[in-house]
This record gives sequence, C-alpha cells and structure tokens, in this order.
Amino acid sequence: MGEEEVRERPGPRVVLDTSVFISATLFGGGPGRLVTLWQQDQITLLLSSEVLKEYLRVLSYPRFQLTGEEIKFLVEVEVMPFSEPVKTRTRLRIIDEDFSDNKFLELVVDGKADVVVSGDKRLLDLASYEGIEIISVTEFLKRID
Repeated sequence: MGEEEVRERPGPRVVLDTSVFISATLFGGGPGRLVTLWQQDQITLLLSSEVLKEYLRVLSYPRFQLTGEEIKFLVEVEVMPFSEPVKTRTRLRIIDEDFSDNKFLELVVDGKADVVVSGDKRLLDLASYEGIEIISVTEFLKRID
C-alpha cells in the first residue's frame, strides 16, 4: 500500500485522547470495546504522528510495566493496521491550560473527524470544536449501539 493510498474505512472517523486510548488498549471494559470497533472497521481510528508519540510516551510509563517489545507489538499489530494516518498541518492554541491537548483538535481538523472520544476534562468542557462533538466513552458507546 503506497503512502498516498489509504483504504476507505466505514463508520465514524474518531479521535481518541490519550486516557481513552490507554484505557481501551490496556484495561478493557467499556473502553476496550473501542479496540474491537476499530479492528472490525466499525469506526475509523485517526492518528497523527504527534498523537502517536503521545500514546507511546504514556505507554512507556513505569506504572504500566510494559516492555519495549510489548509496546511495539501493541502499536504495530493492534493499532497501526487498523488506523488511518493523518498528516496534521493545522496548528491551534485553543486549550491554554495544557497546550499538548491541542494536538487532538489539530487531528480533528486535518483528519476530518466526526467525533472526539475523551476522558479529559478540558476537552470535554469544550463539548465541541468546529462542530465536532467531544464526548465521553460511555456516550460514544451508547450512540454506536
């Protein structure tokens, strides 16, 4: 598959904040259903290099006790084959309290997302950006069902 050749994926185009991604990939439960949804092409998981770097940084926290090989497997086997890469060019300063949260909104814009699924209070307090809803995992799963 060439770099410009991205297969069309059905379902809503979704951006996951880091807390939701970590919960989904490591802890299962409600958020764990998201993994099944993206792997079965029921949702399209959008990823930018900035968001992926954030996911990798947090996965390497000592409290998760993951080896480099486990992180590599998780990302290369469970995530990347089922996600759509997005090159972000937009730069935003919407969330001043934590500038790092802006990378998710940049991905929303450049990835033409349908929804952001978040557990982050700052993002959830926005409720939407550019008409794109920012909702909790619980709310998202209710809508998918």
